Amino acid sequence: MTFTIQGPFKENLYNLMRKIGYHYIGGDEEKSEYNFIRPLGGGGGYPRLHIYLKKEDKNLIFNLHLDQKKPIYKGTTAHSGEYDGELVEKEAERIKQILRQ
Repeated sequence: MTFTIQGPFKENLYNLMRKIGYHYIGGDEEKSEYNFIRPLGGGGGYPRLHIYLKKEDKNLIFNLHLDQKKPIYKGTTAHSGEYDGELVEKEAERIKQILRQ
């Protein structure tokens, strides 16, 4: 699910994402693309919510999905991602509500 939240924001990108419970796991700062996760359940594994975040001017473009499990094949980025559904929709609304405050 892709959605945009318009800025400007008072905090930096990393603090904003921590505020909504996400952890930075990599990205390409030169391209303003970032990768964040939020594990579901007690451990740090799967399933987890995963965001590819792009910064354009003062706006943040979220590409949110649910990773059900690790990629099956080594060296690939393919996974069991779900880009829609009730859980993803509720998470998108939760994020919007927190960041618009």
